[in-house]
Amino acid sequence: MQLSQFFSHQAGRHIDVPFTRQARFGVGDVVRHKMFDFRGVVFDIDPTFANSEEWYESIPAHIRPERDQPYYHLFAESDDAYYVAYVSQQNLVADGTGGPVDHPSISDMFDDFADGRYVMQPGMTH
Repeated sequence: MQLSQFFSHQAGRHIDVPFTRQARFGVGDVVRHKMFDFRGVVFDIDPTFANSEEWYESIPAHIRPERDQPYYHLFAESDDAYYVAYVSQQNLVADGTGGPVDHPSISDMFDDFADGRYVMQPGMTH
């Protein structure tokens, strides 16, 4: 998937990004974190890091991902919690279980779960 434009989620913030960026995963894909025990559904993609500097600096330096790569917004679940996660492409892999994710917000954006991925509701796409 190519990401060819970027809209900042924070008013007044300007982020320079390359015109084209390759994303490994798409909206609706089910993914798993490489280091931490959680999985989730992609619901948005930033072509490069677009969160706060405070958030970025809170990641320990020895595991801090590069900024210049796609970052994914996920409806995430672990064994004991549901939350929204923001994860670099280098830290995600395709989820091999093939099963759905139980996050309660999924039904707000997605209709069906078919062939291992979620189908976005009509009218929710750009």
